[in-house]
Amino acid sequence: MFYRLMKLVIAPLLRLFFRPEVVGRENIPERGPAILASNHLSFSDSFFLPAMVTRRVTFLAKMDYFTGRGIKGRLTAAFFRGAGQLPVDRTGGSASEAALQAGLKVLGHDQLLGIYPEGTRSPDGRLYRGKTGIARMALESGAPVVPVVMIDTEKIQPPGKVIPKIMRVGIKIGEPLDFSRYEGMEDDRFILRSITDEIMYALMELSGQEYVDLYAADAKKAIVEARKQVAAAEKAAKAAEKAEADKAAADKAAAEKADNPESPESPEKPEKPA
Repeated sequence: MFYRLMKLVIAPLLRLFFRPEVVGRENIPERGPAILASNHLSFSDSFFLPAMVTRRVTFLAKMDYFTGRGIKGRLTAAFFRGAGQLPVDRTGGSASEAALQAGLKVLGHDQLLGIYPEGTRSPDGRLYRGKTGIARMALESGAPVVPVVMIDTEKIQPPGKVIPKIMRVGIKIGEPLDFSRYEGMEDDRFILRSITDEIMYALMELSGQEYVDLYAADAKKAIVEARKQVAAAEKAAKAAEKAEADKAAADKAAAEKADNPESPESPEKPEKPA
C-alpha cells in the first residue's frame, strides 16, 4: 500500500524537481526475477531507482535505517518498512547469511531485488570493490544481473546536508548479465570473485567512474583515520606556534627589563617623633 503511495506521490515529485534522465529502461526484464546491481553514491539512490522503474524494486537496506531513535529515527524506519525495504545486518557471519536468504526469498517470488555490491556509499565518488554476496544470489537464484548506475546523485545531498540541491540526475541501465555458465559453482570462492569483478567492470564501463580495488568500508576508515591524523597534526602545529609565541613574548619582556632596569626602592621614611 505504502509502496503504491510512494509511486503515486514521490515519483512525480522527483520527476518534477530533479528531472532524472533514464537510459536503458528496456533492459529490465518485464517479468521474472532479476538483480539490479547499482553503484551507490547517495542516500537518495534507493528512492530514484524504484521511482523510475515500473516494476516494484525491493532493496536490502542497512539495519541502521530501522533502528534509529527519536522522531526522525522512527519516521525513517516506518518509511523504509512501508517501502518494502529489507533490513540487513552487515556485521558478517550469520548476519550475512541471513541477508543472502532474505534476498533469495525476494527473487524466489519473481521480483526485482536491488543491491549495492560495494556494500556502502562511495566516500569520494569512485567505484569500489564489490562483495561476493551478489554472485552467490545470482547463482543460487539463476536470476540475471542488471547493472545500474546512478549519476550525480551525490551532488544533490552530500553527507551532512539537510536540504537537497535541485539539479538533474541520471540513471543508466545496462544489458542483463547471464551467469548460468557457472551453475552449481556457488561454493567456489574464485568463481564468486570472478563474477563479482565482472559485475563491477560493467558498472565501471557504464558509469565512467574510476575503479579502486579496495572495499568502500575500508576506504572510509582510511579517510577517517587520515582526517584524524591531519587534525592532530594541525593541533600540534598550533600548540607549537603558541609555545613559540609565548617564548618570544617572554624573551622580549626579559630584554626590555634588562634595557630599562627599575629604579631602586625609595628608602623608608623615618617615623615622625611622638
